[in-house]
Amino acid sequence: DLMQEFLTDSPDDNSPNVSSPVDIKIMLPDRELITVQVRKTATADEVYACTVPKLGLQSPSSAVYFYLFEIVEYSFERKLESNEFPHHLYIQNYSTASATCLCVRKWLFSAPLESRLTASDDRLATFMFWMSIDAVDRGTIRAEDRLYELKALQDASRKHEYLKLATSLPGYEELQFPHCASDSRKTGGHVIPTVSMGGFKLLAASDEGVLENQAVEFDWDTITQYEVDEECGAFVMQYTRPNRSPRCIKIFSTYSVFLKECFDRIREEKSWTRD
Repeated sequence: DLMQEFLTDSPDDNSPNVSSPVDIKIMLPDRELITVQVRKTATADEVYACTVPKLGLQSPSSAVYFYLFEIVEYSFERKLESNEFPHHLYIQNYSTASATCLCVRKWLFSAPLESRLTASDDRLATFMFWMSIDAVDRGTIRAEDRLYELKALQDASRKHEYLKLATSLPGYEELQFPHCASDSRKTGGHVIPTVSMGGFKLLAASDEGVLENQAVEFDWDTITQYEVDEECGAFVMQYTRPNRSPRCIKIFSTYSVFLKECFDRIREEKSWTRD
């Protein structure tokens, strides 16, 4: 109880405990655990700034393509909001068996840009290599009959060959969210929101999250508005339809804020290619 009280003391700015540094463990993409020393009230931006020198990237400017995430499920990590307090999340994980609930993951959707970055930065390529292995194991990257080839290349010394094959497979650019309810399905059931540079997809699923043989895809140009409706706890999106009036749909995801951030990020990355 004393330990938990120390970990969770009130964030009173006048309290000496708030300014005293604490150690936070963070898992890197290659599964290495690092420790950063920060204030308990340090924001995600501040904690990530302390993490960047320990990433070992050849170009510090490449750090903008990564960020802090929270491991919330085996197959899903949530990007932290810039003003969140990572230490609060960290202490909630204190009593679990895992070493940490915080990790660094890529914050990038463009595969062509990723390929250019990995060609010039060996450390960054190593990170992408390990994250690709995770994505194959989770089934996000659909290896199918190429799985044997990938397994044969699953050695860090062959990471560039592995990435060349992995990036050519379906699902590489995609980020799948956990299944949730949505009013887009007239017959009920859940959806699995999936974002990529190519578009936004809603994969049909059962209430238990089992994939069904239905999907609807929205081109980014057809999505005219989107926002988080905090009152109903949903991500709300409006899209255009040929010869019909625009339609709004609601996606009742626990991770609506992160979903909106993904939409914002993809629009930002698309603007880079236009510029």
